[in-house]
Amino acid sequence: MIAPQDIPVVPRGVRVHWDRVREGWVLLGPERAITLDPVAHAIMSEIDGHRSLGEIVELLAAKYEAPPEQIATDSAGFLNALLNRRFLEIAS
Repeated sequence: MIAPQDIPVVPRGVRVHWDRVREGWVLLGPERAITLDPVAHAIMSEIDGHRSLGEIVELLAAKYEAPPEQIATDSAGFLNALLNRRFLEIAS
């Protein structure tokens, strides 16, 4: 389970990519892809390997004028799913 102080990192071989065929953002990994909706893309756009989940939540809350509690819940759920599928790691 990802915690607010954890720093999410996109591992080597995984990247966010604009897919012209699907006309949308996808998260590409070795021999697999996940289509990103606008919320997922916004979260992934803030992952830089330096910011913690808590910092990302604060940025997104300010940027979209949304309740931080809701963003924290949505972001943690999404990032946990990516962790389980090995599209994301936590910096050690």
